[in-house]
Amino acid sequence: MSFSNFWLYRIILDSSKIYLERVFARDFPRPLSGPRSRPYIVAMADLFAPDPAAGSASADAAPLAERLRPRTLADVIGQEHLTGPEGAIGRMVAAGRLSSLVLWGPPGTGKTTIARLLADAVGLRFAPVSAVFSGVADLKKIFAEAREHARIGTRTLLFVDEIHRFNRAQQDSFLPYVEDGTVVLVGATTENPSFELNAALLSRAQVLILNRLDAAALGKLIARAEEIEERALPLTEGAREALVASADGDGRFLLNQAETLFSIAIDHPLEPGELAALLHRRMAVYDKDREGHYNLISALHKSLRGSDPQAALYYLARMLTAGEEPLYVLRRLVRFASEDIGLADPQALVQCLAAKDAYDFLGSPEGELAIVQACLYLATAPKSNAAYAAQKAAFRSAKDTGSLMPPKNILNAPTRLMKDVGYGKGYAYDHDAEDAFSGDDYWPEEMAPQSFYVPSPRGFEAKIAERIAYWDRLRQERGGK
Repeated sequence: MSFSNFWLYRIILDSSKIYLERVFARDFPRPLSGPRSRPYIVAMADLFAPDPAAGSASADAAPLAERLRPRTLADVIGQEHLTGPEGAIGRMVAAGRLSSLVLWGPPGTGKTTIARLLADAVGLRFAPVSAVFSGVADLKKIFAEAREHARIGTRTLLFVDEIHRFNRAQQDSFLPYVEDGTVVLVGATTENPSFELNAALLSRAQVLILNRLDAAALGKLIARAEEIEERALPLTEGAREALVASADGDGRFLLNQAETLFSIAIDHPLEPGELAALLHRRMAVYDKDREGHYNLISALHKSLRGSDPQAALYYLARMLTAGEEPLYVLRRLVRFASEDIGLADPQALVQCLAAKDAYDFLGSPEGELAIVQACLYLATAPKSNAAYAAQKAAFRSAKDTGSLMPPKNILNAPTRLMKDVGYGKGYAYDHDAEDAFSGDDYWPEEMAPQSFYVPSPRGFEAKIAERIAYWDRLRQERGGK
């Protein structure tokens, strides 16, 4: 029998199937007559699939978080802004086309799950890799396998967990394979992509932000856990809310805690204190209507306003140790800096924004010290609500006076017509005047001058008050309003 009558078979291994590809031998002395046979693929049995005869024992032995892992994107909790019909992921799935993505969000919010379900939804091969355990050699192997699969018509979704842990050179290695379509890259990170990922990589991937799971989403997870376990958690309503608050938006942590409770024989519903003792973790106790949450933030704000750094620090600690979102506290501190200090100490706002940047950079628990520093600075700074009062007065006046025209002499005149009607005529350039102050009138002709901002005699505002008084005196001397 001639060698030309033989076929060669190449075995291709995938994560779930074995493929045989039939090809002609390379050294045929001449082409065969008729059309050349094209390669074909035969799906083999999955050698690694669970034995159906084993029943559900292995499934029952899996961790609760694994048993509750969503099977479709519609099952994902807390990220509906992305997975819903109008969300970025929902639109991609509906179109059947997936672009490279970076999923940015806190731990336990579903980044890995979404990546797996995306691959299933658009028919891509799923290839996961962790930046913690992989290097350039591993990536080269993955890219080679992806190209081999692409040759037979199977595209690859490359999921890179903790992608921010790859250095710049490793991140650059993705670029040619993303550009030529060898892989669709989906990276997951808990860090700010703007700081941790190459600009070139970011320009080729869409960044999608996953929300921290709120109380409602975490409550749904508990309900699903109770449904699959066919029993309720042995907790009072207060302890249930404390358990949710302690998770700090991390669904995986919450399910692990719930699994612990399901595995212990408990003869009565636990109160918050008993739950804290059992799990060896201080539990946040919030009232059913979250009144405790608002009480604590109010107490923090009032303590800062009252210049009591000790009490302010106590309420700050109460909130953070109870699992409050640090960025929520930082937002309140930033607001306080403008509302209750303002220009009495202009550095107050700078300190708060620096604390926010430090927390973004360090995360918990290291970054919480910057929040403490900002809190103490605000509590010990001179207080003034002059800027806050000025804002309210100015906004009220703007609404009352409607659309009054400014005086023509301070309007720009970029066209001949505008010059002809008097725009810019008679404008006094302050830098040409004595003391760089012209004393001109800047108010609409139909409106008397107003006094919205009245600086306090405290801190830096005392100097501002002196400047305003000086300019008012010069304005009167030079004939202004």
